[in-house]
Amino acid sequence: MTLEDVPAVNTLEQRLFPADAWPLQMFLAELSQPETRRYLVAESGSEIVGYAGLMCIEPIADVQTIAVVPEVEGRGIGSALLTRLIDEARSRGAADVLLEVREDNPRAQQLYVRFGFEKIHVRRGYYRDGVDALIMRLQLVPEGAGAAAEPPTEAGQA
Repeated sequence: MTLEDVPAVNTLEQRLFPADAWPLQMFLAELSQPETRRYLVAESGSEIVGYAGLMCIEPIADVQTIAVVPEVEGRGIGSALLTRLIDEARSRGAADVLLEVREDNPRAQQLYVRFGFEKIHVRRGYYRDGVDALIMRLQLVPEGAGAAAEPPTEAGQA
């Protein structure tokens, strides 16, 4: 996602998430932090049909947003965006990827489960319209395993 994409993404955001849409300034603020953020768009021709964003502050990555226009759902765009976000999280050294999803959005939940996310918590009344948020986690590094653990050395080696 570039600054030039923000107006179109913001228009989609308002359309897709009328109750919880981010203001335009939020996208601009997110793009101004490339050291901890990565935002993507999916295009069909010259039209943006999906977008997604990740925040990564080791050891946690958090999917900030992911959206696909209904007219192109079911074509693998959401999967492609999520794959890219997970790859980005790995490349930035994240041990876990977290996200929030509306409890009343089974399609998105199914996508996340297919990728290995598990529900770990519920935030009651999280969304402006009172719907709960499911907190889901994908472990990239198994618990107890150090991402940068050094191999064991044999006794007597310096």
